[in-house]
Amino acid sequence: MPACRIASYGPKVFSVLMADFIAQEIKRAGHWAGSFAQCVMTYDERFIRRKVIKTAQHDSLLVDLKKTTSLDQGDAFVLTDGRLIEVIAAKESLYEVTGDLVRLAWHIGNRHTPCQVEEHRVLIQKDKVIGHMLEHLGATLREVQEPFTPEGGAYGHGRTHSHEHGATLHAH
Repeated sequence: MPACRIASYGPKVFSVLMADFIAQEIKRAGHWAGSFAQCVMTYDERFIRRKVIKTAQHDSLLVDLKKTTSLDQGDAFVLTDGRLIEVIAAKESLYEVTGDLVRLAWHIGNRHTPCQVEEHRVLIQKDKVIGHMLEHLGATLREVQEPFTPEGGAYGHGRTHSHEHGATLHAH
């Protein structure tokens, strides 16, 4: 980039140049061991491609992945020197949903709302509109502060934001 344009990029260029670590790939949970640091990230923060983030140890990490990636609890960033930084799901404000879970989960899924399905409850991000709808359907809601690790998309790992299904692409 020409020297005269550096100033137009402002502090972002300097934060990238001054990052303590760089990660350009990840390892999935269960396929690595031995991290030296952690990044505590919310569900929304764990959907990432390129960004400078802080580790729990207050170091800066430039994440520069080839494509936008949904990270799960226990995944790890692979640094350029081979060391690993573990991804930890942060506690966040959620609704604990109880009641007729089969019926309620159908309505949650019908609205493409991420949800963490457990035996006796479903967790969703705190959303007053969805919460009101669920209460109207007979759900009991309780506000909780917990890590949010929702189910992945039906056609692949993590989130699905389009209707392409990778290797199972089909016409409708």
